Parts: sequence; C-alpha cells; structure tokens
Amino acid sequence: MLNPLRGGPPGKGLRRLALRAPIGLYRIGLGGLLGQRMVLLTHTGRVSGRPRQVVLEVVARLPEPGCYLIASGYGERSQWLRNILATPEVHYQVGRRTRRGTAVPLPPEESGRALADYARQHPRLAGRLMRSVGHAPSTQADFEALGADRHGGVPLIALRPSPGDA
Repeated sequence: MLNPLRGGPPGKGLRRLALRAPIGLYRIGLGGLLGQRMVLLTHTGRVSGRPRQVVLEVVARLPEPGCYLIASGYGERSQWLRNILATPEVHYQVGRRTRRGTAVPLPPEESGRALADYARQHPRLAGRLMRSVGHAPSTQADFEALGADRHGGVPLIALRPSPGDA
C-alpha cells in the first residue's frame, strides 16, 4: 500500500513551503479563515525542547467538547508525531478557539476503524490525501489496515483538552 516512488515528509523546498503556509495565517490571526477542518498543533520538539507547529486536517470531531481526531500521513516518520509521543502536552487551535490539551494516539484497531469511517464519509478527499502521502487504498479494509499501522500507515491521534479548557 505504500508507494515507493513517494518520499517521506517534506524536507525543504517549495513543497514544504506550500504545506507550511497555513501556519502563517494562524500567526497573523487569520486561522479562523480555515474553518473547523484544520488545526494548528503546537507541540514540543523532542530534541530541542522548543515549540514546533504544524497545520493538519481535522479527520473528525469527537463527542466530547473540544476533542478532535487528526491523522499522521507519514506515520512515525512525521516529526510532529514523534514529538507528541515524547511529550503529549500540546496547544491546538481550531477556527478561532485555542486549547491546551493532550495528544493521545488511538489504539491500532480504533485508529483503523476511524480512518475507514473517514474514508466512507469523504471518499474522494480521503483517496486524494492518501495518494498525496504515498498510499493507494482502494477498499475499506485497506483504509482500516492503514489506520491501524502506526509505523508505515496513517495512524490517528485524539486531541483532548485539559480539564477546564474544553
């Protein structure tokens, strides 16, 4: 399912610049223009200890107030995922609302089911996103397997607000 012709996460150059452009919108106070579909995640670098930021798509809103699911398109090759595994305390902004919270990777089976649900609800978008990160799932079972694979797949992470910050 992994496309060997695609590389890993963007390193340098125009692709990285384009993918990081939404961070600038959040920094100048225009993150709300991205609506409820994007999240600015501020996490701690596992080596530097410095704040790091990434903008990701919201895969789903969870029933609990202020809880969201996000996906790591490159699995544990994503620096942000490696960082939150080391330090799960994060800040995140969806729309105009900023919260302190914790990033919690879903268990593999739950992550797989959630990614398959996302693909059922948004088949074209899910397919396009998976192709953009080097995967070519074609069935619900493929999406489930991708979501359940933390290392080479697309695991899901829950963003849960700190008590009193929902």
